[in-house]
Amino acid sequence: MKIRISLLSAHAAVGVALLSAATFAIAQAPARFVGTITAISGNTLTVKTDADGAHQVNVPATAVLKRIAPGQKDLSAAETIPFSDLAIGDRVLVKLDPGAPVGTEEALQIIAVKQADLALKQQKDREDWQQRGVGGLVKSVDTSSGVILLTSGAGATARTITVNTTKATILKRYAPDSVRFDAALPAPISAILAGDQLRARGAKNADGTEIVAEEVVSGSFRNVSGTIMTLDATGSTLVVKDLATKKPVTIHITPDAQMRSLPEMMAKMLAARLKGGTGGGAASVSGNGRGGGDPQQMLNRAPAIQLADLKKGEAVMVVSTAGTAEVTAITLLAGVEPLLESPAASQNLLSNWSLNTSAPDVAQ
Repeated sequence: MKIRISLLSAHAAVGVALLSAATFAIAQAPARFVGTITAISGNTLTVKTDADGAHQVNVPATAVLKRIAPGQKDLSAAETIPFSDLAIGDRVLVKLDPGAPVGTEEALQIIAVKQADLALKQQKDREDWQQRGVGGLVKSVDTSSGVILLTSGAGATARTITVNTTKATILKRYAPDSVRFDAALPAPISAILAGDQLRARGAKNADGTEIVAEEVVSGSFRNVSGTIMTLDATGSTLVVKDLATKKPVTIHITPDAQMRSLPEMMAKMLAARLKGGTGGGAASVSGNGRGGGDPQQMLNRAPAIQLADLKKGEAVMVVSTAGTAEVTAITLLAGVEPLLESPAASQNLLSNWSLNTSAPDVAQ
């Protein structure tokens, strides 16, 4: 009898343990998630989230499907849509049905932002960042007054920009291993450091030297200058021997990386300008009479290149994510041998250029 009671107790204990484990697993399952639709098959969506990979979600006829505009938060104005309106590329918030069979994910509600709507908003936001934005390297931060001083440009075009923040200013910071604006996280002004790259948008004065910022995004990035030691087109990487540290740095090239190559004469002109020279002959090289303008505009006109265009032993300058042995390129500039004679000024030029050539990726 004692043995039988012991066995029953043991079975009961195992049953309780299994039940507890199942309950824990259910409790840990996400009640909702946000992601992008990557596939549609029948009434099943494949949704890739930014956090935990892909979800296979069954969408029954009873699920409530709504469409909202990008940035809209009030669901009272949301439009009810049929399942057939959902498309690959749409951003969705999926609320799961807690009563779905164990091991399956079934949608109770889906709130969708159409890809076309998102693309239109992104375009408008990019234009707004370009028209009402400023960018540069952080010179100083006064956390008590909320004033940030930036340096922008290089050589004769260098200037100081005053960024005034308020309690209403949205402050964000790039994640350490990311160059995506939509992955930037809220952060206090105290997180902004001298030497950081920073963009702000808001109301500017007439000459663009002062701005009352509505939104600020900042990040700590690394400048790498050196010669290419190895190239791996398959892995989309190159190894550069950093002139500053004398150590190799593996640089990952993503589709978001901006890559250009300076023609020889343009590189010599920029080098002369950074050294304080006149950069004569700029107009003839640019072909449009504007070569004597902003050096960053000259960089904008440099030909775009791909990883396959680079060669072992070639000198490059890179603005990348922060890191020591491995980084991800934001901006890569080839044909820079003359610029390396003034490395500090050249790096400031490249850092500012990487901010000013385009607005942040404003994907929601």
